[in-house]
Amino acid sequence: MLSAGQDVVILIASLAAALLYMTLLNRLWPVEKRSVNNDLIGWQLTIIGTTYAVILGFMLYTVWTAYGAAQLNSDLEANALRNVYALAPGLPEPQRTQLRQEARAYAETVVSRDWPEMARGEIPEGSHAISQEMLHTAQAITVNSPTSAVYLDHIFSSLVTLSEHRRTRVLQTVYKLPAIFWAVLIVGAIVTIASAATFGARTPLLHAFQVTSFTLLVTLVLLAIGDVNLPFQGWVHVDNYAFIRARAFMSD
Repeated sequence: MLSAGQDVVILIASLAAALLYMTLLNRLWPVEKRSVNNDLIGWQLTIIGTTYAVILGFMLYTVWTAYGAAQLNSDLEANALRNVYALAPGLPEPQRTQLRQEARAYAETVVSRDWPEMARGEIPEGSHAISQEMLHTAQAITVNSPTSAVYLDHIFSSLVTLSEHRRTRVLQTVYKLPAIFWAVLIVGAIVTIASAATFGARTPLLHAFQVTSFTLLVTLVLLAIGDVNLPFQGWVHVDNYAFIRARAFMSD
């Protein structure tokens, strides 16, 4: 995904392209000749602008919702891991110590391997292997008291929850807007900004300010959609703070 520097470059390039288009249009089709069509151009701009604003807002809401869901899912995964670690003392040895060691290894793997791999668009596999080891460890436990049976039941529940959230995280790693949606967004932006530049304003500076402001707003929203489209990549991404806290919690 794009970095913050690339976002700035795209923003500047978009503003420059819009102003260049307006300048060329003014030379090829003078304002005096366009102004007689302002009623038609204004009507067209209103329809196109309103339609595009709805599309843009819906797309931004969609990717932001997916981004928030990815952050929440990661937090819940880390919480399930902490539950496994906290419940392990209620089990008999040697599985008690082994399960806690595996929980520590899981947190360390997620922080040091999974997140960098997801940032590169790769599917993380290290934590999956450890989660299977934790499940096998729990399955090998022979309970010797009703209390241990209750602890084991809760641990199995936490391990299932952990696996579910991990699988969801993997799916969210590869989620992105379909190409057809990007085509709609980009073509819509070009048509809308071009319509704004076509308006025959008699004050060139005011018209330039309006086109610049319009282009700035549209480009910023498109960049925001692009930055959160892949929730684990780019300079705006889901953080691993919950797993860092879980690792600190399990460091005793």
